[in-house]
Amino acid sequence: MRLLTLLFAFLLTFNALAADFTVLPDDADQPPRDEMVYRYLLEEANSCLAARKERYESVKTVEDVERWQNDLREKILESLGGFPERCPLNARIVEKGEREHFRFEKIIFQSQPGLFVTALLYLPRTEGPWPGIIVPCGHSANGKAAEPYQRASMLLAANGLAALCYDPIGQGERYTFLKDDGSVEIKSTTIDHTLVGTKAILTGINTATFRIWDGMRAIDYLQSRDDIIKDKIGCTGNSGGGTLTSYLMALDERIVCAAPSCYITTFERLVNTIGPQDAEQNFFGQIAFGMEQTDYIHLHAPNPVLLCTATKDFFDIGGSWSSFREAKRLFTRLGHAERVDLIENDAEHGFHQAQREGAARWMSRWLLKEDRYITEPEFQIFTDEEALCSSRGQVIFEPGARSVLDLLADREKALEEKRMAYQKSSEDAERRSKIRELINLPAGANDQPEVEFVKKEAFKGGTLHYMIFQPEEGIVLPALMAMPASFTGAWTLICVAEGKASFFRNDAVVDPLLEGGNALLALDLRGLGETVNLKKSHGWDSTVGPNWADYFLAYLLGRSYVGMRTGDILAVANWLQSRENKAIHLIATGEATVPARHAAALEPDLFEKLRIEKGIDSWAAVVHTPRARHQLINTVHNALAWYDLPDLTALTQAQVEEVECAVPVF
Repeated sequence: MRLLTLLFAFLLTFNALAADFTVLPDDADQPPRDEMVYRYLLEEANSCLAARKERYESVKTVEDVERWQNDLREKILESLGGFPERCPLNARIVEKGEREHFRFEKIIFQSQPGLFVTALLYLPRTEGPWPGIIVPCGHSANGKAAEPYQRASMLLAANGLAALCYDPIGQGERYTFLKDDGSVEIKSTTIDHTLVGTKAILTGINTATFRIWDGMRAIDYLQSRDDIIKDKIGCTGNSGGGTLTSYLMALDERIVCAAPSCYITTFERLVNTIGPQDAEQNFFGQIAFGMEQTDYIHLHAPNPVLLCTATKDFFDIGGSWSSFREAKRLFTRLGHAERVDLIENDAEHGFHQAQREGAARWMSRWLLKEDRYITEPEFQIFTDEEALCSSRGQVIFEPGARSVLDLLADREKALEEKRMAYQKSSEDAERRSKIRELINLPAGANDQPEVEFVKKEAFKGGTLHYMIFQPEEGIVLPALMAMPASFTGAWTLICVAEGKASFFRNDAVVDPLLEGGNALLALDLRGLGETVNLKKSHGWDSTVGPNWADYFLAYLLGRSYVGMRTGDILAVANWLQSRENKAIHLIATGEATVPARHAAALEPDLFEKLRIEKGIDSWAAVVHTPRARHQLINTVHNALAWYDLPDLTALTQAQVEEVECAVPVF
């Protein structure tokens, strides 16, 4: 008899494991369900960009341009969280030398207290002073030692222009994540920047805030030297360095002449092709507040800009030409049509010789007033080891050095005082209103969603319903609802990070709940379960998480995944209550726990119990945990200036149970 009982139990478990529990149909005529969130956000992005085009057409006069420039700069600076105060550069030259076509110096300076920057300064062999060019690097693992950036800098120096090429954070001698033996742990520069960005976003800044400030301090260093002409500063860089060139020429008026390479396309083409990129390439709300990549050129107007492009670049060349045409029209309105130009190299993404020569000719034209046909000789390139400035190959080992992680931890500690004061001085209603604003909770979050019952089947003595909720246009949420034979208990709303199917396959949890007369509704929040976006993950799953491209498109729109998922929970909870007014118990695991906490805090009357499993206990802990894993999706821009997750518990009337909550690490 016992053997039969065990066999029966095994068969039940096997059947549960074998069950598909898929709700959304595979329809060849419909977009793939893993693209749902991205397509939903794309529609909003295209609408914002279309509105921005209309505004551009109204900018006709010099006064119009100046107003537009001032408005955009103000919004960018707000999104970046502003810049720190200038500290002494404490610059030191650690080595000097010369080659056939140029001289060089190895430099270390600090952009913020203890945040050291390693740089190679390439100097002409002629008598100075000379114009100074900063050369920010793209996403090269070896930073300034990458061959294209060396060759570009050497070419400038060989033609009478000093060039300062420096390592970005997370590259070269400035890696963020190192092993105990000093070797590099995270070798992907874009992942490094995005893991840093996860912490920065919570504190109201951006990876780009560090990157731009490094560039501005590099200009400070050039201007501090007697052999540099202080009012003749240029900037050129490729890929991520093209991104930084675009940012710097837009925000630092000291840059007279710029040549971004292999970056500028349009957001319209970017989001409709390869999608958003790593953390520093996305400013909070910038598509929503009406900014195109073209506007980096406009913010530099009427100073000269050369777009260096490549036909086969993954940054869409059609978008580059659209930006150029729009900029050409605006520069013409200002009476300086000749100050914006474009070269297109029939090549793939990269700082190829044609682009390097084009940038050098452009700098010569505008900074030396010499229109010359410059060609690149065969330079002797530094090895990675020869390009090192620091004694141990990573600047963090220099005396007094600090990393961006240290600075972000300091920033969080400073914000803690602000948010604690706010929490003490404000009423519950005010705090809830502020939270709704910060997470950008959808306006109709409490509205009844549309509901479709797909099918039903017998399940554990009751009925299992396959359902689809539609809380807003373009979003469908698959769900499974198990009704017991006698509904005498509570509604149990389950949001599981691994997807609803994983919950219903766990008989040890499901059976006692149903036996207690509870009705169970397991819901796939957007981007979880059946709608997780793995196509654009690009191998970032183990550190950043799979939905990062969707996240950054939302971020460009001033929205958060936390806010959208909170709206999903509230919409379904309201539907449950309207179906039968019984207590609602909310269970959430993993990344579903942050929106669950928000839902319970913002609508406390909806929920009687809240169970949080394997979530994070606080955002502050994310900032202070160097190797925090899978937390980008849980972030809300600038949240830590106002509240942290424990503050949500204080607003929650439900009985709260937390199980195994801690920040996961890689």
